[in-house]
Amino acid sequence: MVIKIGVLELQGDFELHHRVFKSMEFDSVSVKKSSDLNSIDGLVIPGGESTTMSLLIESSKMYEPLIDFGKHNPVLGTCAGLIMMANNVDDKRVKPLRLVNINVERNAYGRQIKSVKKNIQFNFSENYKVVLPTTLIRAPKIKNLSPDITVIGEYNNIPIAIISGHHLCLSFHPELDKIDIFHRFLFDSQSEIYFKKIIHRHVA
Repeated sequence: MVIKIGVLELQGDFELHHRVFKSMEFDSVSVKKSSDLNSIDGLVIPGGESTTMSLLIESSKMYEPLIDFGKHNPVLGTCAGLIMMANNVDDKRVKPLRLVNINVERNAYGRQIKSVKKNIQFNFSENYKVVLPTTLIRAPKIKNLSPDITVIGEYNNIPIAIISGHHLCLSFHPELDKIDIFHRFLFDSQSEIYFKKIIHRHVA
């Protein structure tokens, strides 16, 4: 089991991720500088404003340390966090970490007033298929996936949740709906036990 999770706190909705981990009885800590990465076993890059987040990562001298960390440790990216993890982004103001071999289009689903919440099925495995409320706010669109990437959720036939090695990328905000299944899936080695407890509660 991952013992300590860090949440990148340069910009964005990081506090809500701490609340999710608290509900899971997981230890989560603030990550604001590169040395903070030395004491954690996994990382969340939260939603927020990707151009600002990119600038702050650069000014904090965290760009290379985050890449090095992601080579060997699990990273969860939500919305802007997903954008930062991508290989290419359609905005030159964003310098992505290139942790996941995808291209991303920022704000592809429209302005914030066009944000939506839908019930979407997520296929964690052949046995674990769960329908969850899914909140997309100025969500990025995942494009040009490499063959080794697994899609576990789609909206209008477009991937919104993908697994790439030890990384999980989401176009949406599970933390807004107090959903912890994605955090458990990536960081909790006992997640299979958890899925067995909740699967019938969520499946439509």
